[in-house]
Amino acid sequence: MPITHDTSFLDRMPQNVAIQFLDRVAASGPREAFRFPRGEAWESVTWAQAGEEVRRLAAGLLSLGLAPEQRVGIASSTRYEWILADLAVMCAAGATTTVYPSTGDEDTAFILGDSECRFVFAEDATQLEKIQSHQAELPVLDKVICFDGSLADGESVLSMDGLAELGDAYLAEHPDAIEAVSKEIRPDQLATLIYTSGTTGRPKGVRTLHRAWVFEGEAIKAQGILSEDDLQFLWLPMAHSFGKVLLSTQLACGFATAIDGRVDKIVENLGIVKPTFMGAAPRIFEKAHARIVTMQAAEGGAKEKIFLKAFEVGTKVDQLKREGKSVPLLLKLQHRLFDKLVFSKVRERFGGRVRFFISGSAALNAEIAQWFHAAGILILEGYGMTENAAGATVNHPDEYKIGTVGMPFPGTEVRIGEGGEVQLKGPHLMAGYHNRDEATAEAMTPDGWLRTGDKGELDDDGFLRITGRIKELFKTSGGKYIAPPAIEAKFKAICPYVSQFMVFGAERNFVVALITVDPDAIAGWAAENDMADASYTDIVRSEKTRAMIGDYVDQLNSQLNRWETIKKWELLDHDLTIESGELTPSLKVKRAVVETNNKDLIDAFYG
Repeated sequence: MPITHDTSFLDRMPQNVAIQFLDRVAASGPREAFRFPRGEAWESVTWAQAGEEVRRLAAGLLSLGLAPEQRVGIASSTRYEWILADLAVMCAAGATTTVYPSTGDEDTAFILGDSECRFVFAEDATQLEKIQSHQAELPVLDKVICFDGSLADGESVLSMDGLAELGDAYLAEHPDAIEAVSKEIRPDQLATLIYTSGTTGRPKGVRTLHRAWVFEGEAIKAQGILSEDDLQFLWLPMAHSFGKVLLSTQLACGFATAIDGRVDKIVENLGIVKPTFMGAAPRIFEKAHARIVTMQAAEGGAKEKIFLKAFEVGTKVDQLKREGKSVPLLLKLQHRLFDKLVFSKVRERFGGRVRFFISGSAALNAEIAQWFHAAGILILEGYGMTENAAGATVNHPDEYKIGTVGMPFPGTEVRIGEGGEVQLKGPHLMAGYHNRDEATAEAMTPDGWLRTGDKGELDDDGFLRITGRIKELFKTSGGKYIAPPAIEAKFKAICPYVSQFMVFGAERNFVVALITVDPDAIAGWAAENDMADASYTDIVRSEKTRAMIGDYVDQLNSQLNRWETIKKWELLDHDLTIESGELTPSLKVKRAVVETNNKDLIDAFYG
């Protein structure tokens, strides 16, 4: 089925997220809506059951006096209760303020204070302590509702059950309260405040309206990508717009979602849940690729030879098919054999039922996408940002180009502005930054388009290709422009042991790199090289490790222009983490933080 550009759905969209959810409950009541772990088992709830829980919690918020557009924070990892809280806030006409569980005390206090949250849902004792330790800075805060009911005190801290009981009493007096409130929520009413994790200064709160989330879900539904027969596995941080847009898509399409935010459980959960699709950041695909490649290398012998030959054949077949050419009979027979011996086992690692993955939040390396595609796993890269409710373009299962981020959503406009900047327009644009009028003005063009800060180009078929962040491009002292993301992506495709590869050299006479290795990927290699019990630091300081990484750097340099080549590099003694502040919760590198933290090392390269 070809991709549709029909925008007639714009005239039929639900008025707001509350109505979108209530309509879904009415239409799909007995079907499975959510699945989540309880101990070692998975528990399932229907749309009707989820609808009842949301109604009770929303009524509880109304009983506490929540007014339209008043903010309610959620400080939690991704879990079923997060979704219940978010939907309850919007069904009560409030606006959710999202807080990553990894956000520090001061930034948590800033976000809750800047957004003037009246209530906050807190996951556990850690999140509650962050809030209570800064209570004096939160004069508007009335109550905290804890997912962990044992922390409730019945007064300033309620449990989810306690809030629901308040809702029961409210609904006994006002049985149609939620339906009545939902009808009064305007499309241009505030639904969410998402604070972007900036690399410098305070985060900015993006004001996202009801119409933006409704549009996102309905635009994806209109393309026929997903249906209520699909099963999503959701691990992405719900405090991030990528996670939120997948919830909007679920409300529009009606599929079930299995939820578990534990990143270290992703591969295990895929085997258990057996989803038909999943959204993820590129780092997840890089790690999966590295894990599979290094495992086969460790096997060695005939198994490794079969594996390598399989991907050689798979890549040839894939390329011929994408070019619209016929596959020779011998190659076709070889491919059929390798599909049984190798590719089917790769697919089984992801549950065996995946129709496609969706990649977003950062650039996906095209070579890694092609590697997965050769194994029969399609990764559809999309594009967007928090300021446009996450989704602006996406590849379609029946119409895609690897290396691009797809075509615009129906109802979304994309243009290439001055300096090659990608600019967006549509119903999903933010209403601005909260309390930041000057920053809002800077983010928009005079004629109302969103400046993305990304450099890109549209091909003749309308597919968008992102070529880098404008601010990340730098010029050497010799006047040559360097695009770090392109170089970094090449290295990640070459070296299965790398975690991060960061290029620097602005206004310098040559380019350098800081490198971290993946602890999981390097462990097997280290064991084979007499370092089975060595620490991470000892491994990266080993001459064997340096020689191995150096060989990969040489391979990279052979593919680069002379002025782009890495002249000097160093292995860091730690991998980047969210906790260290060097990665965002969506696993993007905070380049400025890394550069600041390693300023002396970088300067020494040029000494």
